[in-house]
Amino acid sequence: MVSLITAAKAQGKISKNAQLKRLEVNLTQKELATRSGVPLPTLRKFEQKGTISLEAYLKIQMVLGGLEKIIQAGKPSQNSFSSIDEVLDDYEPQRQRARGT
Repeated sequence: MVSLITAAKAQGKISKNAQLKRLEVNLTQKELATRSGVPLPTLRKFEQKGTISLEAYLKIQMVLGGLEKIIQAGKPSQNSFSSIDEVLDDYEPQRQRARGT
């Protein structure tokens, strides 16, 4: 799937969403930094510039309640078939051992 948004714009939107969620749950930057274990300067830089390590971002999301959504977003989609032929084409029979006689 092709995305029409750049990585830089995505970073900006992600940091803005995290900031809005922080404000929604009435946490200051200092409180979020303390609860998440992410240094305050790192959190400030994230909210201003959108740059942060994945580990720090996940710690922040754990406090803000968004970690499960992130995990689900990375989940591969399940196959959906439109006909029985597609199911049969996708099916790979398991090999069986030959029986000794």
